[in-house]
Amino acid sequence: MNRFTVTSGILVALTLLAFALPISAQTGDTVLSLQNSFRKVSADVLPVVVEVDTVNIIERRSFNPFEFFFRFPGTPQQPDSQPFRQEGLGSGVIVERRGNTVYVLTNNHVVDGAEEIEVNLSDGRSFTAELVGGDPLRDLALVSIETREEVPIAKLGNSDNTWVGDWVLAIGNPLGYESTVTAGIISAKGRVTDGQNFTDYLQTDASINRGNSGGALVNLNGEVIGINTFIASNSGGNIGIGFAIPINNARRAIEDFISKGSVDYAWLGVNMGDLTDTLAGQMGLKNQRGAFVYNVYTGSPAMKGDIRPGDLITRMAGEKIEGSDDLSRTVASLEPGTKTPVTLVRNGDDLNVRVTLAVRTIEKEGSKVNVWPGFSAVPVTREIRDQMNLSPNTGNVLIGGVVEGSTASALGLRGGDVIKAINGKTVRNLRHFYALVNSNKRIELKITRQDDDLEFILKK
Repeated sequence: MNRFTVTSGILVALTLLAFALPISAQTGDTVLSLQNSFRKVSADVLPVVVEVDTVNIIERRSFNPFEFFFRFPGTPQQPDSQPFRQEGLGSGVIVERRGNTVYVLTNNHVVDGAEEIEVNLSDGRSFTAELVGGDPLRDLALVSIETREEVPIAKLGNSDNTWVGDWVLAIGNPLGYESTVTAGIISAKGRVTDGQNFTDYLQTDASINRGNSGGALVNLNGEVIGINTFIASNSGGNIGIGFAIPINNARRAIEDFISKGSVDYAWLGVNMGDLTDTLAGQMGLKNQRGAFVYNVYTGSPAMKGDIRPGDLITRMAGEKIEGSDDLSRTVASLEPGTKTPVTLVRNGDDLNVRVTLAVRTIEKEGSKVNVWPGFSAVPVTREIRDQMNLSPNTGNVLIGGVVEGSTASALGLRGGDVIKAINGKTVRNLRHFYALVNSNKRIELKITRQDDDLEFILKK
């Protein structure tokens, strides 16, 4: 028994050793193959990634406390401010050439407000650059240089085909160390950040630091799949959480910059939010996901396409809408003028409508654009009733927030106003509120504010 056990153990060990030798050799070949891939990609891509140096002229006020005492009559007064040259550093990717004009894609925050822009190639050549166009909504910009010399052009990949776990290289000029290459993987896709809902991001653990902004994130085919943009860090240095704009989100921007100097975004025209449990319960939308419409802009594609306050948008242009950020990115990905299908839930029923998207101008027009009804409504829960000391018969719906610049705001409606009736009908719940709001282009709104009953008339 013991002899058999020992013999079996030796046989097993010899068998494992026999298999281990070729596996080890194979592993070594794999490592060398990966190393050779890194070498080739670095050699191919380094020439298309440039350093972008900028100068911003800042007016800095100067004050001489003794000037009053020592300035002689007739001498000119010193200026109140003196120009100060603030230098900046970033990276860029050479993406296109048309004739003698070469275009470099970078981040908007790298060149925003710059009086001087210089592009430095990895081979030592330097060129004065001009800003072609900038897009603060996606943090992209395009600058151009003029040259008859041969200049390498980046190969753009398909960021939609990128998988979590894929090897990537980040190439740029972190902290002024030009032509730096770092390696990592795609840590996540579809990342979103607060205040930025026009794009999602590729997350990577490839080291990214200040100066990498605008540089390339490339796959092992040497294709640019992202533009490195920012990092998440408590210290300001790299901790392995970096983000890049997917190159598919930048392709149309490149063409728009070249053809007209700016990027036109599509506009639907809704004021929306995510579906909460309380909202879902009140509206009969349990187990549903989508973007909940609070307000519709007057004259917008949404209003013309019969999208109403209280609707839950669940699909658009064939894409599933999980929340408000999904809807923002889907609209931003479409061309203005596109006629697109929209699926929504209204009163428990699935409806299909078609809207023709317009050009987004809301940032320019601001308060000139009106919305209907101009405020959000929320149910009066037990907690709210206790906090506001409301009696049981005060009402079941109140105003959550009023849109600045709207008719509702101009009339003096406020957050916390309890909605008692619309067009003479007592508002039973949130679902009933939206049914009444959408029943007429003119509504008579009766509210209670600190035990006072007030009436307002709103028109679309």
